[in-house]
Amino acid sequence: MEEIDKHVANGGQFAENLVHFARLLRSAGLPIGTGRVLDAVRAVSTVGLSDREDFYWTLHAVFVNHPTQRLIFDQAFHVFWKNPKILERSMAMLLPKVRVPEVPGQTKEMAKRLSDSLYLNHLAKDFKALEETETEIQASLTYSDRERLQTADFESMSKKEVEQARKVISDMKFDLKKIATRRFRTHRHGERLDMRSTLKRSMRGTADTISLVNMKRKFRSPGIIVLCDISGSMCEYARMLLHFSHALMSSRNDISSFVFGTRLTNITRQLKTKDVDCALNQVSDAVEDWYGGTRIGECLEKFNRYWVRRLPVHSSIVLLVSDGLDRSESGNLPSQIQLLHRSCRHLIWLNPLLRYKEFEPRVEGIRAMLPHVDEFRPVHNLDSLESLAKALADGPRLDDYSPSKWKIPELSGMRKFGHASVGF
Repeated sequence: MEEIDKHVANGGQFAENLVHFARLLRSAGLPIGTGRVLDAVRAVSTVGLSDREDFYWTLHAVFVNHPTQRLIFDQAFHVFWKNPKILERSMAMLLPKVRVPEVPGQTKEMAKRLSDSLYLNHLAKDFKALEETETEIQASLTYSDRERLQTADFESMSKKEVEQARKVISDMKFDLKKIATRRFRTHRHGERLDMRSTLKRSMRGTADTISLVNMKRKFRSPGIIVLCDISGSMCEYARMLLHFSHALMSSRNDISSFVFGTRLTNITRQLKTKDVDCALNQVSDAVEDWYGGTRIGECLEKFNRYWVRRLPVHSSIVLLVSDGLDRSESGNLPSQIQLLHRSCRHLIWLNPLLRYKEFEPRVEGIRAMLPHVDEFRPVHNLDSLESLAKALADGPRLDDYSPSKWKIPELSGMRKFGHASVGF
């Protein structure tokens, strides 16, 4: 502690600013408590402040315990310690003037959670005011505000509402309804006689009595495959569905996710990253056709050809997220959606256009897909996502979202593409 005490005696507030840095990391999502702050003070007092790089790796060793936390720590360190006045309580910070090479990747866009944390800390004049600000934010989310957030359209949400919606999605619980399999297991109160086990057990006993062995059918949860449209017309909804897919993968292992626009991309490996910011950054790097056109037929053809046999599609629920506005000229959409429907256990089409009361299936792509899905659901707000999660837990209810309720009109001179022909 002599090194730190020396700076404090000279008018510096190193230990206090180290506490502020820990609070910044904690507000960005890192699990940092009082014990780690004390460890950081002891570690820095041992290593010293003579070298900036040693100071960086000392704090890194104390505060980072998972690879997904490295990005947040790296950006927070170079923003906070490069400009000691980033927080209004860090004006007395005493740092040695040591020049180090520019950190690779520092010019990347700042992580979302870190920028929000810096903004909140910058507004707080002291820690007490920061706590009061956080309390006001939590208290402001009253019942009426929560109800409005539940029904707000993803496309019309403000930045603050989007962050609140993402928090709600990450807290969702998913418990899929189990389905019966062809396999059985030994069970005391089983409804079926296990003849083989009964005969084997009778060979070990006497001939007077035979102990019967019963068995019961096995049940398991179906897998889920998400096919999400990331074209320009699905911009805001695709972002929320990626958060929804990440929340699904955080609670289950039998989830596969794909995105498609002009090509099909498997993002299952990227979304398995625990940190949602790191996962979405990896998805952004892996996908090349963001917010472009849509070739639903060609992408479904690639999925049917290369992935149906690699994945347990026959026993899975497929969530197809798209507005049905196909730009492809191949004309293979009807045959490919029919093949997908036959290959999977249950096909649910999630369409944000259902948010319009005047919606009618007039676009050719929608008309081609509608007869080959099991459920036709809206996906434009939190209520629709929670309704979907509840449906996955309770089982399909075809009466509420049956595609047969949508009468496909016979139109002459119908435009093939574009929003003008959707019918609202």
